[in-house]
Amino acid sequence: QVQLVESGGGLVQAGGSLRLSCAASGSIVNINAMGWYRQAPGKQRELVARITSAGTTNYPDSVKGRFTMSRDNAKNTVYLQMNSLKPEDTAVYYCNADLLEYKGISYVRRWGQGTQVTVSS
Repeated sequence: QVQLVESGGGLVQAGGSLRLSCAASGSIVNINAMGWYRQAPGKQRELVARITSAGTTNYPDSVKGRFTMSRDNAKNTVYLQMNSLKPEDTAVYYCNADLLEYKGISYVRRWGQGTQVTVSS
């Protein structure tokens, strides 16, 4: 069974920083792209950052220049460094991974359970 576990969320003042981590574990053969999404109350889940297996990243304009995603392939872990946080960044942050599981025949997308990030003004 594959698990993705996020950590690092919390309460921070506007202008502050947080670093989220997401570790994938279990019967994993290979991980392709990984991503961070967020969902605020009453809003749709939206992409925050994405990173390919080669380390290429992309970000929406709303976080570009403030958020940085990185990955440690040896640890099956991704990170999201969030700087200059704003109240509108408040949301539950989820990571996902496109991965091939042991005895799997194709890549599937798995999600973590989410971690709350709250930015106070």
